[in-house]
Amino acid sequence: MSQLHAVIMSETKKTTGKYRWSICALLFFATTINYLDRQVLSLTWSDFIAPEFHWTNNDYGNITALFSIFYAVSLLFAGRFVDWLDTKKGFLWAIGIWSFGACLHAFCGIATAGYITGNWFIGFEVAKDAIHLIKDTGLVINVSVTLFIFARFVLAIGEAGNFPAAIKTTAEYFPKKDRAFSTSIFNAGATVGALAAPISIPFIAKSFGWEMSFIIIGALGFIWMGFWVFMYDKPEKHSKVSAAELEYIQQDVIADSKLVGYVPETDAKVSFADCFKYKQTWAFAFGKFMTDGVWWFFLFWTPAYLSSVYGMDSTQSALPLFVLYLITLLSIIGGWLPTYFVEKKGMNPYEGRMRAMLIFAFFPILALFAQPLGYISYWLPVIIIGISLAAHQSWSANIFTTVGDMFPKKAIATITGIGGLAGGVGSTIINKGSGLLFDYSKETNMSFMGFKGIEAGYFIIFSICAVCYLTGWCVMKALVPKYRPITDL
Repeated sequence: MSQLHAVIMSETKKTTGKYRWSICALLFFATTINYLDRQVLSLTWSDFIAPEFHWTNNDYGNITALFSIFYAVSLLFAGRFVDWLDTKKGFLWAIGIWSFGACLHAFCGIATAGYITGNWFIGFEVAKDAIHLIKDTGLVINVSVTLFIFARFVLAIGEAGNFPAAIKTTAEYFPKKDRAFSTSIFNAGATVGALAAPISIPFIAKSFGWEMSFIIIGALGFIWMGFWVFMYDKPEKHSKVSAAELEYIQQDVIADSKLVGYVPETDAKVSFADCFKYKQTWAFAFGKFMTDGVWWFFLFWTPAYLSSVYGMDSTQSALPLFVLYLITLLSIIGGWLPTYFVEKKGMNPYEGRMRAMLIFAFFPILALFAQPLGYISYWLPVIIIGISLAAHQSWSANIFTTVGDMFPKKAIATITGIGGLAGGVGSTIINKGSGLLFDYSKETNMSFMGFKGIEAGYFIIFSICAVCYLTGWCVMKALVPKYRPITDL
């Protein structure tokens, strides 16, 4: 992190004022909370929730797959919602809804017992005892899964607003050449959230009950809202943004205004139909479709992988997961690399980003060796998954900023939402498919490439994840081979 600080400080010395980094810090903490909230279920279901409600891998797969669908569809509308309300109000609504949804999970046990027994006014422990006495386990499974799906639905609606709002804020507060770096910083919040989750959530659940882990983590979002209300405003209106810093932030607008035929950007609303006319939209959407599912698979299933293959419970897997996500912090390099290509190699921002994304697309290929090397030590697949996740976050920081490179600010959240929908569809496919494959491979003791049972299932999914990034990059490059900003939207 000292190198990160040095880079930020050297950059701010070139200008007067650095308030934009305070806004970037707010985005970082919002993303951290975002990922903490969605990780609570993946770190509690195997040891605490599944035994209580009799869930299988397929039940959990259904919940994660439906969350991906809800999140994907919500992203499509969240982008429009943020563009409509604008950044400040849009972000407040988003984090308020997802924090409420996160806390809602805690009451699914009470609601399950209440629905079946008719006694709704009970505490967490009484609900556990009531569920334990219910003989119809099929009814317990159906009711509990349905209730958790509803809680995930509320969570997804809110969480969908985070990235469209954050990307829009980045476009407001940073010039194009700095957006990948600033995005990589706030996007590192996803890694920090995932990093903090395994060393906090299982221990909260073990000490105070799984319900309190949802409530305590969910409450963090309400605290963040207070900081956002007092710290955010448009840079051109903000009293803490100096004239020199504002000039630096708006350098692209100033440069473009000097070009022949320049047309100032308007506030006119952009329709979905207009967005889909451009190959740039399809390129971004396909890149998200191919790669978002990889991130979600590793995020949702790595704790289960360590449990199924290596017999670890949630507290035993805390250190491996901590190390895994610590490795993921290397993704900050992903924001610096395109800046290097722009400033040192003379590339335009889009070319620099695509060159960086090609480099990062090769690292997930290591996932092919995760399961084979796992026979030596579980630390090898942990390290490989960590490297793959670092590559994903580096890729993600750059693919997000291609939207700001090519589209006007008024369309950024909408285009980001469209890409998020595509990514959510990909995530749904891989999560649902993984749950079905893992149960099937375990029940049939399936053999594949020398692996048997659930290990064979994980090897198949790891192999698919390994080639997704190169596939996505090739299609994106074919659709938009050169930098082509949208000027007629």
